[in-house]
Amino acid sequence: MKITEREKRESAREYAFRTIKQNIISLDLEPGTTVSENELAAEMGISRTPVREALIELSKLNIVEIYPQRGSVISLIDSELVDEIRFLRQTLETAMVEQACDTASEHDLLMLEENLRMQEYYLEHEQLDKQFQLDDKFHELLYKTCNKNMVYRLLGDLMAHFDRVRSLSLIVIKDKKVISDHRSIVEAIRNKDKTAAKEIISKHLSRYIVDEKELKMKYPHYFK
Repeated sequence: MKITEREKRESAREYAFRTIKQNIISLDLEPGTTVSENELAAEMGISRTPVREALIELSKLNIVEIYPQRGSVISLIDSELVDEIRFLRQTLETAMVEQACDTASEHDLLMLEENLRMQEYYLEHEQLDKQFQLDDKFHELLYKTCNKNMVYRLLGDLMAHFDRVRSLSLIVIKDKKVISDHRSIVEAIRNKDKTAAKEIISKHLSRYIVDEKELKMKYPHYFK
């Protein structure tokens, strides 16, 4: 498990929740793995109670399963839940890029383009963690461009199911389609081409449907 530093004013429970969730999304805690409260607590340098509380919260998101007297298990990837979240994001972000065509300032576009340059750098240097973070940041910038920061925050915890598939896609597919999509989205917004922007974001968020067969073939034990 990858351990990051505890943030200022972050409670032990919040730290445990964030750390465990990040490791589930990155697949450092693999689907189907049994986890020990004591071992997790020792790795993070905190007591067992906040770890137990964090696992209970994560179980409410359906990414951890808790079995009394037996322990906790990282949930297998549920394709139906993944598609549900994909549908939600596709619905929201199709409307988002359409609005961005009207509202994006030159500063907004420069921020998006800077993000793309960093994505390309980390893809070239095969730093998947950084690439994943920048992918998240790109979409966050789209929400900010439309002044929909609260909507983005509300999506946060729901995204875990879709995010695990994104992590797996980065490992298995290893191509530049994601960045190419992002660049096309920025160009469409710059050109105020709402039709193109909506078509590209819809295709972008549907790539999992195309890649799903290959992911399941290579990692069948990760899926429900």
